Amino acid sequence: MKVLHASLECYPLAKVGGLGDVVGSLPKYLTDLDCITEVVIPFFDTEKINDLSYEEVYNGSLDLGKNTFDFSIKKVLSKDFGFQIYLVYQEELLYRPNVYSYEDDTERFLAFQLAVLNWLLSVETKPDIIHCHDHHTGLIPFLVSQVDKYNSLINIPTVLTIHNAQYQGQFSYDKLDYIPQFDLNNIGLLDWGHSINPLATGIKCAWRVTTVSPSYMDELHHQANGLEGLLSHEKAKCIGILNGIDHDIWNPETDPMVIKNYGAKNIISGRKANKKWLCQEFNFDIDKPLFAFIGRLVYEKGADLLPDMVSEALHHLDVNILILGSGDPIVESRLQELKEHFPGSYNTYIGYDEKLSHIIYAGADFLLMPSRVEPCGLNQMYALRYGLIPIVRRIGGLKDTVIDIDDNGFGICHDQVNIQDVYNSIKRGVELYNDQKQYRGIQKEIVKIDHSWNNSAKQYIELYESLKLPQ
Repeated sequence: MKVLHASLECYPLAKVGGLGDVVGSLPKYLTDLDCITEVVIPFFDTEKINDLSYEEVYNGSLDLGKNTFDFSIKKVLSKDFGFQIYLVYQEELLYRPNVYSYEDDTERFLAFQLAVLNWLLSVETKPDIIHCHDHHTGLIPFLVSQVDKYNSLINIPTVLTIHNAQYQGQFSYDKLDYIPQFDLNNIGLLDWGHSINPLATGIKCAWRVTTVSPSYMDELHHQANGLEGLLSHEKAKCIGILNGIDHDIWNPETDPMVIKNYGAKNIISGRKANKKWLCQEFNFDIDKPLFAFIGRLVYEKGADLLPDMVSEALHHLDVNILILGSGDPIVESRLQELKEHFPGSYNTYIGYDEKLSHIIYAGADFLLMPSRVEPCGLNQMYALRYGLIPIVRRIGGLKDTVIDIDDNGFGICHDQVNIQDVYNSIKRGVELYNDQKQYRGIQKEIVKIDHSWNNSAKQYIELYESLKLPQ
């Protein structure tokens, strides 16, 4: 079986969030299960992509309204990724340093999707499945099933994975001419909320729809940024499959980014060495419990709570708090200002540093995830892999992966996104830390939890097999 993943992100070549991690990991595990797995992403103007060796395998053109754009498909020659990667090179629209946040993103995403399908028309051995990821590729199921030009692809099953339903890619009907000729009697497949909605279109037209955790699928029927009714209507073809993590990359025994490697047998000394480095780097007392936040400083992650939460905790508790992230400028500024008020107990790194994030996973005592929206969440899985105890809100994938210590589990959970709930959870963390026997016992157990892609990849194989048409 041959599966083609179409995505805007793929770690390590293009990553903004969890989407990149998934598309950079799942194909490796599918390949291990004898599934021929390929990924196609745009050729961005980044050092990692520009430095690749590749061969050009296709040249073509695509039409967006009255404009025609030339493009090429480049096959990456490196075998280091564990699966085959193809790149869509289009100079005017795609060859840019950033993945998102351009005024012409609608044109960029459409150009990518049209280029992929134009290329597939020429491919002798077509994929058995086209797996689309988020709204950026959400029009592909419509294009292959409704557009005359792509009629030869109509029998290729399409799967759409929703990584985050908050972002849907809507655009107005004055850009309808960007879409190649189709039967206008079926224009309703494009419509949601009186605009063309790529995510809604993908949900309507894909053969199967998946989300990145079972709980997130349940939640989308009640909170999906306007798509609740559609998802309820299409629930028969929807399934939640929990994301995994790449145990080859996220492995404290071999991780080249941490200060000292460790496994279950030497976890105490290994984590102490990493915590010592963090405390020296950020001026903390190593004997105090260290609470950390890693992620985007945005509303969905509950980051707007962080400044007041930090202040509340440090006024009443003898702890250290470290924030790593970037996002809302107001939140960033308030977090920076707090350093003047709590020297020696609080610090922050505004921005993102991959090495630092690994050291935090390997050295902090508790990870804070007060998310409002968390479709799956990978940070809590990384934390468990490294023996870092997660403090999470019961939502989405966090609910599926973290069990509270009071329920014979290994994490600390709360139900609401407010200062008091988060503060109470931090206070519980302090109490756990003060009971070093229980605290270390939990650390030794959580590093053994398997959140790799092994199980999830098998579920995807079963899904693909159920869709594959007989030859």
